[in-house]
Amino acid sequence: MKLFESLRKRYGKESRTALEAQRLAHEIAFAPVVFQVTRVMLKAGVFRLLADHRDGLTQAQIATECGLSDYAAQVLLESSLTIGTVLVTDDDRYVLSKAGWFVLTDKMVEANIDFNHDVNYLGLFSLDKALATGRPEGLKVFGKWPTIYEGLSRLPEQVQKSWFGFDHFYSDCSFDEALQVVFGTRARTLLDVGGNTGRWAARCVAHDPDVNVTVMDLPQQLEMMRRQVKGQPGAERIHAFAANLLDPAQAFPVGFDAIWMSQFLDCFSESQVVSILSRAAASMYSDTRLYIMETFWDRQKFETAAFCLAQTSVYFTAMANGNSKMYHSDDMIRCVEQAGLRVDRIHDGLGMGHTILVCRRKID
Repeated sequence: MKLFESLRKRYGKESRTALEAQRLAHEIAFAPVVFQVTRVMLKAGVFRLLADHRDGLTQAQIATECGLSDYAAQVLLESSLTIGTVLVTDDDRYVLSKAGWFVLTDKMVEANIDFNHDVNYLGLFSLDKALATGRPEGLKVFGKWPTIYEGLSRLPEQVQKSWFGFDHFYSDCSFDEALQVVFGTRARTLLDVGGNTGRWAARCVAHDPDVNVTVMDLPQQLEMMRRQVKGQPGAERIHAFAANLLDPAQAFPVGFDAIWMSQFLDCFSESQVVSILSRAAASMYSDTRLYIMETFWDRQKFETAAFCLAQTSVYFTAMANGNSKMYHSDDMIRCVEQAGLRVDRIHDGLGMGHTILVCRRKID
């Protein structure tokens, strides 16, 4: 919450000079160009080449080494120079800047670039329509599905790769710590809601030889899950329960020690979140624990993480479903309470900024 207060102080009043504000305005106007130039500089190997030649290279040398025409190299380098990803020395040699180094080496940046180019870029053209209709209007560039989740298994291969790469990058790094939280109570049966490709389920059965996991998801997602976990240790203890969680009549199966929802509820509107959690609560015993793991933008340690999460909300608007977002933790806690649950404990700082809300049924 300290971050949210610092953001309020920073953005509650103007901090830029007129020239800085004007520069930012033009950066926004040319943001699609900046993004594509940077992506091509990566793809062409220019950043890697400059990282390997700390003293810098001339435009001609870069063109030759990267297989670019002199014109292509000049356009890319001059654009990158004004973006700030490369610098130029007094003897006209290009060197990699600090920003360029992060673009090259930061795996989060890589995941974000691939995700935005392959999944979001074309569909964001319809953001205004998505905001007006509450539907993922940008998804039409790939197919006619009500949400991206119904079409996930049929997206083009590269789009799937970038979507799962983005999703797994942000979730996998938190799993080791999350396992300690969930299995600290010796859960023997776990319901993995929205389990996707079964990565969490596979980690659970590998972690504890006595646990059985049931993945609750759309039928097409369960088919992907079965393929992914086949042959892995403990796969015989991973089960499937087909369900459409958007159907308010869809009940949850009963009899589980723990219910797990990781990066799942951000896929739904607040009213849908309350509906899902209410149905989960109806299936819970007094000692059942429900674990909600999310990257709440207000609980991040660093401002850059909050920025990335706030922009990710726009993906949900234009591409995923038209009505969900990366939540503020207060909004999620309010939904939890409206569903007849209470937050028993909060674990912050897992992985790359995840939080786990440990929820129990309210006692009347």
